[in-house]
Amino acid sequence: MVLTFPTFTAGMVLSISLIMAIGPQNAHVLRMGLQRQHLWLTVAVCALADVVLIGLGVFGLAQLGGLSDKLLGALIGAGVLFLGVYGWQAFQRFLKPQALALGNDDQGKPQRTAAPVTQRQAVLSALAFSWLNPHAWLDTAVLIGTASLAYGQGSTAFGLGAATGSLVWFVLLGAAALWLGHRLNSLHLWRVLDGAVALMMWGTAGWLLSTLM
Repeated sequence: MVLTFPTFTAGMVLSISLIMAIGPQNAHVLRMGLQRQHLWLTVAVCALADVVLIGLGVFGLAQLGGLSDKLLGALIGAGVLFLGVYGWQAFQRFLKPQALALGNDDQGKPQRTAAPVTQRQAVLSALAFSWLNPHAWLDTAVLIGTASLAYGQGSTAFGLGAATGSLVWFVLLGAAALWLGHRLNSLHLWRVLDGAVALMMWGTAGWLLSTLM
């Protein structure tokens, strides 16, 4: 246990440090929290999806030497398409705020009422942001998987630490999104968020395309 605990901690620290950047997956969790729709279901699916990728990396890809060029290229292509479409949807919401469904909060100020999302849609969206995102594969499966090789027979403890780090991060992110969801209700703030999301999605898609050239 003396040797295992530092290895477990190293895996947890690496996992949290890789996932902390506000990428498409984290932005989606925040959005579901602000909309107050299936937040904890989204958190659970994203966390479990990351655990699957970490397990694949530690026990599979790391032993095989990573993703093949063709598989990586296909993954990047699917990710670019997905991010482009999602960014376009966010940009349309930014351009046409009058088309949004509006209501009033307790003080009579306008607020946004998001279109209802079913549980199935919430699950599929969370899986798409987790598994159609090349960054998720590179960070969780490839980088964490490769790093686990340095710990030899302690790679299992390292992987468990990485999985725990992912779970801790998404629970904290969900709690933050829930807290913000009760305070950020104005149409102006939603429009700023949609504009930022569109730019981030397109920027990520553009960067991914540049890696293929």
